Amino acid sequence: MKIYNRLGTRLTVLFASIFLIIMGLYGYFNITVIKSNLSFACMQNAYNISDVVKKSTRYGMLINSKEHVTQIINTIATEEGVIGIKIFNKEGIVSYSSDSVEIGTKVALEHYACNSCHSIKPTPETLPFEKLINKNSGVLTLINPIINEKSCYEANCHAHKESEKLLGIISLQVSTEIVDNIVNESTDNTLLGIILTFFSLIVTSILMIKMFVNKPIKKLFDGINEISSGNLDFKINYNSSDELGLMAKKFNEMSDKLNLAYTEIKDWNENLNVKIEQKNAELKNIYEQIVQVEKLASLGKLSATVAHELNNPLEGILTYSRLIIRKLEKSDDVEKYKEIVDILKLISDESSRCGRIVKDLLQFAHRGETEFVVTNLNEIADKAAMLMAHHFEMNNIKLIKDYRMPSLYVECDPQRIEQALIALLVNSVEAMNQGGEIRIIISQEMNNAVIRISDQGHGISPDIIHQIFEPFFSTKDKVKDTGLGLSVVYGIIRQHNGKVFVEETSVKGTTFKISLPIKQEKQNGKEK
Repeated sequence: MKIYNRLGTRLTVLFASIFLIIMGLYGYFNITVIKSNLSFACMQNAYNISDVVKKSTRYGMLINSKEHVTQIINTIATEEGVIGIKIFNKEGIVSYSSDSVEIGTKVALEHYACNSCHSIKPTPETLPFEKLINKNSGVLTLINPIINEKSCYEANCHAHKESEKLLGIISLQVSTEIVDNIVNESTDNTLLGIILTFFSLIVTSILMIKMFVNKPIKKLFDGINEISSGNLDFKINYNSSDELGLMAKKFNEMSDKLNLAYTEIKDWNENLNVKIEQKNAELKNIYEQIVQVEKLASLGKLSATVAHELNNPLEGILTYSRLIIRKLEKSDDVEKYKEIVDILKLISDESSRCGRIVKDLLQFAHRGETEFVVTNLNEIADKAAMLMAHHFEMNNIKLIKDYRMPSLYVECDPQRIEQALIALLVNSVEAMNQGGEIRIIISQEMNNAVIRISDQGHGISPDIIHQIFEPFFSTKDKVKDTGLGLSVVYGIIRQHNGKVFVEETSVKGTTFKISLPIKQEKQNGKEK
């Protein structure tokens, strides 16, 4: 920043101008008063001397003793500063003088002693004090008129008419050198004092401005530069109760708030990509669920149509193939028809498999009126486990039931929920070739009843886990399995406003989690 743009410089110039004006006016009036007072004192002193002359010579004048008057004039003329004394009569002739050469000389009316009165028409009887004085080249000339008094015009020595007002004039010349020297010295001292005071005030102002203005402002300016450069932790170390101290305090508060806001923005920016990825994953999951629902809905309609159309022909094929097998097996020549019987059995088995497919399709596409009742979820799980007991025994599997609440009520179609549990249990059994344990865990989480079915199978590959609920998708034997089990489970749970998903899976096993809304009124013993 340029020096003339700084606040301290402008304040210094302003104070200097104010000091200069004030000190200049003070010096001017002080010197003027000194000159006026000394001049007046000088004039008063001259007048007093002339008055002393007039009063001292009065007696000599009354007795007409010239030697007495002359001696007094010469004696007073020896006083320091007195240059000369003259006494004029009314005709302008010098009657007495400290310089004997001047005695008897006459002055013209233009002389200062005469001109002061005779320049004014009509001639005044008296003059103001300032008109009686003339200053020129270090010499002050004062005239003191001798007024005709009663003692004068009644004196025996010489006669004066009573009508005469002026008898003569005393002219006194004194030197003003001492007074002029005092005035000059006082003027010099005053000017020197003004100059020293002016510069002292300027230096003091500069130091005060630097300490109480420039230094705090520099700290504020440095703080602003630090903030603008990104150092939001910067604090101004300036403690004061004035406005600048308050500004520093508010600046530090602003710095804290900016730092906090910047940290929040920085953290938000750093986590923005993560949050976007999370939201994208959520949206993708929702989209996949919507697609899944649309697939299941469309496939359900198609499955229902196809199932109804295929069911009767398949039943006919299965019935007649079994009928022909029985007749051939009862004939006398069984060996002759053995090959035909084998073919018919193959037709019967495949027709039976097609029937199971049609049955699964009908279950998958089930859209009939479902009767929902409030049922204890523990009882549904017990029934599903009882139906699967023989299957567990054949596959060397131990079932462990972990019901963490004595009763947990949900509003559902018990048979459909039972069907979903059986499908998941079958899926777990088929994943456990070497036997093991299957756990059914029922608990409450928030306002939901949760069923977990955990097995010790080989797990599900991460590459296909997003496809397991799709219809006809399966990793098992393509000949024996239709791939409708998990899709049926998905449809049943969705129909009950619940959720089903794989909670965890690894080579040590898989856990499916089913979440269904709890019937709060029944659960609290207040069923309406």
